[in-house]
Amino acid sequence: EPKRKAAFGSVGRRIPYRIVHVISQDGESLGNMHRAEALKLMDQHDLKLVLLRENAEPPVYRLMTGQQIHEEQLKRAEKKKASPKPGMYIKELSFSSAIAKNDLETKTKQIVQWIEKKYHVKVTIRQAK
Repeated sequence: EPKRKAAFGSVGRRIPYRIVHVISQDGESLGNMHRAEALKLMDQHDLKLVLLRENAEPPVYRLMTGQQIHEEQLKRAEKKKASPKPGMYIKELSFSSAIAKNDLETKTKQIVQWIEKKYHVKVTIRQAK
């Protein structure tokens, strides 16, 4: 069964790796350490461990507060929302700045139809010679 990508969040005390690379909440590297040391550090500072890069050697974890985790989840959700979903079409339309009035009206009607069909529309206006 394929490995699913876990949601960004605290891993709690379940760390499957013996040696991990830990980054402090300020972003500075604390180096490689045994998972027991990382858990002890997590408890001392009342922080949570978050997996950043699993495929690195050793895997990279960061100590974060609950607020930092929440902000990072919001950032990732916004980024995911901004990227087009599979099966979503982006319609592209380009026209000259010297377009005739009737042609402009026709193209705007076309854009309105595409937006109603939930397409993303990209409009490019070229400068007339």
